[in-house]
Amino acid sequence: MPGPSVQSRSEPPVLTGSGAILASLEKLGVTDVFGLPGGAIMPFYDELMASTAIRHILVRHEQGAGHAAEGYAAASGRLGVCIATSGPGATNLVTAIADAYMDSVPLLAITGQVFSTSMGTDAFQEVDITGITMPITKHSFLVTKPEDVAGVLAAAVHIATTGRPGPVLVDVTKDAQQKSAPFIWPPKIDLPGYRPVTKAHGKQINAAAQLIAESRRPVLYVGGGVVRAGAHAELLRFAEETGAPVVTTLMARGAFPDSHQQNLGMPGMHGTVPSVLALQESDLLIALGARFDDRVTGKVSEFAPHAKVIHVDIDPAEIGKIRAADVPIVGDAREVLLDLLPAYRDATKAVKPDFSDWWKRIESLRTQYPLGYTLPDDGLLSPQWVIEKIGELSGPEAIYAAGVGQHQMWAAQFIKYERPGAWLNSGGAGTMGYAVPAAMGAKVAQPDRLVWAIDGDGCFQMTNQELATCTINEIPIKVAVINNSSLGMVRQWQTLFYDGRHSFTDLNTGHDTAMIPDFIKMADAYGALGIRVTKPEEVEPAIRLAMETNDRPVVIDFIVSRDAMVWPMVPQGVGNSQVQYARDHAPEWERE
Repeated sequence: MPGPSVQSRSEPPVLTGSGAILASLEKLGVTDVFGLPGGAIMPFYDELMASTAIRHILVRHEQGAGHAAEGYAAASGRLGVCIATSGPGATNLVTAIADAYMDSVPLLAITGQVFSTSMGTDAFQEVDITGITMPITKHSFLVTKPEDVAGVLAAAVHIATTGRPGPVLVDVTKDAQQKSAPFIWPPKIDLPGYRPVTKAHGKQINAAAQLIAESRRPVLYVGGGVVRAGAHAELLRFAEETGAPVVTTLMARGAFPDSHQQNLGMPGMHGTVPSVLALQESDLLIALGARFDDRVTGKVSEFAPHAKVIHVDIDPAEIGKIRAADVPIVGDAREVLLDLLPAYRDATKAVKPDFSDWWKRIESLRTQYPLGYTLPDDGLLSPQWVIEKIGELSGPEAIYAAGVGQHQMWAAQFIKYERPGAWLNSGGAGTMGYAVPAAMGAKVAQPDRLVWAIDGDGCFQMTNQELATCTINEIPIKVAVINNSSLGMVRQWQTLFYDGRHSFTDLNTGHDTAMIPDFIKMADAYGALGIRVTKPEEVEPAIRLAMETNDRPVVIDFIVSRDAMVWPMVPQGVGNSQVQYARDHAPEWERE
C-alpha cells in the first residue's frame, strides 16, 4: 500500500463520514471511548478498528457505556465519550444522558441512525433519539451528510465542555457514515446565541463583597459547580480569608477538605446537624455553583428564613429559579472567586467582620450533635462502620463511586474527602446502577488510583455485567456490596412513614435468605475475586486483600444489618429545622 501523500492546503483529504468521525475525535483529543456496536453504527466501528490513538472499551450494556463515560469525566475533568447503535442501543443511553444532564457532566454520546431515506418509516431499529434526548441534553444534533461531521463534532465537544458542562448527543445516519466528502479541519463552528459568560460583572462582585462584610452569620454553600469549575484552590483561599463556615453538598464532597476546621460537612436531607442548622440560622448564604436542590432546602418556604443570598452560577437559568438572589452573579465559580477575594479585602479594610459568636453557636452544635451511628443489635455488621473502614484504609487519594440509596449517603457521610474528583455519585437523577460502570470509567481515566465502587445489593444487580468488561480489559476496580438484602432506602421510608409495611423491598440476597444471586459465585463467574464478609474481624483483612489484588476486579459481599438507617434525616416536605439526628430525636435550635 502506498504511504499517505503529502497534501497541499488546497486539497483536503476525502474521507467517509465514518472516517471523519474518527479523525475528528482524534483531533479533539479523545483517547478513550466506551461503546457497543450494532447495525446503524457499524461503518464507524469498521473505521475505529484501525485507530491506534483511541482505546475502545466494549461494554456489556449501553447504560454501562454512558455511566462509564460519566465516571471517566467526573474523575478526570475530561470529556467522556460513549457510542451506541440506533433504536434500543440509543435508548439504553438515555438514563446515563439524563444523569449527566442533572449533574453537569461533560459527555458526548454518538449514536448511529438508520439511512436518511428510511427515516420516518418506522424502519428496523429506528428511534427519534434526537427528539427523545432534546430535553436532557445541552443540544442534540442529527447528521445526514458526511461533509457536516467535523463541524458538528467540534461544536458538540465545545458545547459539552464549556459554560455549564453537560451531555451532547450526535446522531449520524448510516448513509452519512458511508458516503464521502472532503475532511476540512479545523471546521468553522457557528453557534449563534451560545455565549457562556465566565467573567462576572464588577458591580455585582463589589455588592457581594459588601454583603459579606456586613454579615454576622454567613455560610459558604458550596455545590458541584465548584468541582466542575476546578475552583477548589480558590475556594480554600477565600474561605480562609473570610473565616466563614463551609458546607459541601452531595455533589461537592471533596471541593473543600473534610479535615478543614471550617468544613461543617454535608447539608440537606441527610446532612450533618451543624450544616443543616447553620444554613437555617444564617443571615447570608454565599451559594457557589449550587442550585438550591430540594434535597438541600427541604420545604423551600422555610429554608434559611433570615438569610440574604449571593448566588454565583455559570448557568443564568439557575439563579432565582428556586430562591430569589439579593446579589445574582453569572460567571465561572473559579473566575468569580478570583475577583471576589480582592473585593472582599477592600470592603473589609476599615472593619473586619466578627464571626466569633457565630462560631460559638456552630461549635456548640458540633459538640452536641456529632455525626455518628449506633451499632446494630442483630449481630450483623454495621454498614456505616464497614464504609468508614474502607475510607480509612484506602485514604483520600482513592476514588469512591457510589450507587444510590442508603450506602450512598453513608459513603458521603463517613468517608473523608480531601480533594475534588474523589467522590463520584448520581446526585440529581439518583440512578441505581451508577457505581460499577462509573468506577470502571474512573479507573480508565485514572489508572494509578485505587477505585472503589460502593454499591448496594439492589444497585449492583442493575449493572454488574460490566464486571466482564473490567476483567477482560484489565480494569481492576474494587466493589464493596453493602448487602442488607433489601432496597434499603425504600425500606427505611417504609419503616418510618408506612408503619413498617415493607412492600416489595426484600431482595433475598443476604442474611437468612435464599441468597439469590450468590454474589461470590457471580464474581467467580465473571473472573473476579469474590470475598464474603460476615464478622467484624474479617472486614479489615478483606479490604486489604482487595487493595492488594490488581490482576482482576474484586467483589466483597459485606453482609450487613437491614435495620440500619441513615441519620440525620429531614423528612420530605417539612422545613430543615425539623431535622432529626435519630429516630424521634430532634435538636433544639435557636428560633428568632
